[in-house]
This record gives sequence, structure tokens and C-alpha cells, in this order.
Amino acid sequence: MDIDTKLLRHFGELAREGNLTRTAQLLFITQPSLTKQIRKLETLMGVRLFSRGRHGMELTAAGSELAARLPDLLAGWDDLVHRTRGAARDAVRVLRVGFVTSAANEDTQPILAEFAGRRPGWRVEMRQTEWSDPTAGLAAGDVDVGLLRLPFPGQDRFHHEILITEPRWIALPVGHRLAHQRQIAFEEVLDEAFVATPEESGWWREYWLATEERRGHPVRVGTVARTPDEWLYAVAGGYGVSLTPRATASFYQRPDVVYRPLTGVAPSWVGVVWPCGDRTPSVVRDFVESCLTVRDRHPSVMVSGITGAEFPKSHRN
Repeated sequence: MDIDTKLLRHFGELAREGNLTRTAQLLFITQPSLTKQIRKLETLMGVRLFSRGRHGMELTAAGSELAARLPDLLAGWDDLVHRTRGAARDAVRVLRVGFVTSAANEDTQPILAEFAGRRPGWRVEMRQTEWSDPTAGLAAGDVDVGLLRLPFPGQDRFHHEILITEPRWIALPVGHRLAHQRQIAFEEVLDEAFVATPEESGWWREYWLATEERRGHPVRVGTVARTPDEWLYAVAGGYGVSLTPRATASFYQRPDVVYRPLTGVAPSWVGVVWPCGDRTPSVVRDFVESCLTVRDRHPSVMVSGITGAEFPKSHRN
């Protein structure tokens, strides 16, 4: 019997969390997709793994047995994958760096130059992903390290160092009623339709809709975008306004979209993020050190010393 390890990992997450909605958010998939995967695993194994209880999803006797033995199985497999990929990475001297939007802004190239000085002969492969995965492939092991927007769901499962603190601005179609203003208060756009990230991005979606700052005021989603290009077309087309990092005004300019400073919302952060564990490859450590070196050269722009305690409380995990 052949079973995709993804099914086992998703089972393991649900076994730990005991809640379909929370687990789906951590895995950046929809709840129906998670339910379908669990049913597929049960079919393949020929046993029932969960039952619905008063407090959520409860493991059956068979599910408990699998959950108890699964960590050692996956740890062994992860070690094998880690060593295999490490050998391949070292052989071709390519470091895979994941990002979602704008990486580390204007400091991306200085970081790459610093890394090149530390690792002559190595090449950095920048991999951009859709907004459905705020970890940019790091959670799935598709990249070695990430330059990511913080906070994001499951952040506590990774090491991270904050590089940049950046205010959230707002993007508007050029003909919008507020486009002429130099600065906009968040309360002025509470009733606007917003462009949202996909549901599988978890509470990262809520963060960029500023649901915490709304204090119960409902969100009106005009449309969903998975990539920066989709997002720009949606804003330009009048399907919704959108919160965005200040750097977007530099990296994604269009004549039919305007960007304005926004008051009344917390800032966002950019961090270098890498997997937890005591076996971080030396090349990943060199990349992290390159990020910190560039950060410390520009303390007025790249802000250090910010901890998770300063993130909004509902977005720490």
C-alpha cells in the first residue's frame, strides 16, 4: 500500500490540533480539502481515524495508534529528504529562497551581494509563490529559506529574524473618491469592498483585511487575488481597495492605481525565516547572516530587536 506522506502530515496536524478549521489554516488549504484528504487516508488504510466529538475531532483507537507512531516515521523520512536535498543543493551550489511579494524590498540585492561574498560560486534561486501560501514554499520544504511578510500562520514553527518594519498603505483605483487625499484614515474605507487573498492563506488573509482594527465591523470582499498581477488588475478595475506594504508603491506602479499612507492600522514586517532544528545547513546560516549584516548597515530603515510579542495577539501563532 502506497500512501502520500502529505496525507500523513495532514493527519498528524489534525491529530495535534483537534480542530478542522484551525488545522486547515495552518496547512494553507481549505477545510473541505482537508476533510477530503483525511477521508482518502481512511479509505487507503481501511480504518476510521477520527470521530466527531463534543470538543471537535477525536481520534479513534486506530487513529491514536497511528498518531503515536507517526512522528518517528516522518522524522526518519524528513531526515532522508533533508540529506538527499542537501547533497543535491551542495552539488549544484544553488540556494532556494522563497518569497511572496517584493522579498526584502530594496535590500534584496544588497543581501544577495553579501551572500555572494560569503559563498563564491553559489547561486541564489529566488522562487515566488502565490498568496495562498504565505510561507512561500518553506512549510512544504520547496525552498531552503524565505524572505517573508510577518506575521503568518504557523510562524512559531520556524526560526525568524525581523529585517524591516513597514507601514501598511492602501491601494485604490485612480478614480476612487479618496484618491486625491494625501493620507487616508482606515475608518474612511471600512465600508469599501476589499481585494482579499485566498481563504487557504488562513488568518494571513484576515491580517491584510485588518479585521482586528475593524473592531467587529464586517468585511466586504469584492474579489480574491492569488498573485500581485491579479491583485493589481482587481484594484485597477474597481473590484476593491486593498491594504498593502508601503514598498508596493515602488515595486508595482501602474497609472490606474494609486497608493496612499493609511492611519489606524498596525505595520507589517519582513523577516528572514528558516526551518527550526539543530541541523541548519551552513549555507542557510550564511544567508541569514547576510540578511542581518545588511539590516545592521541601515538601522534607520531595517529595524532589529522586534519580537513576536509586538505582533497583534491573534496573529502570533
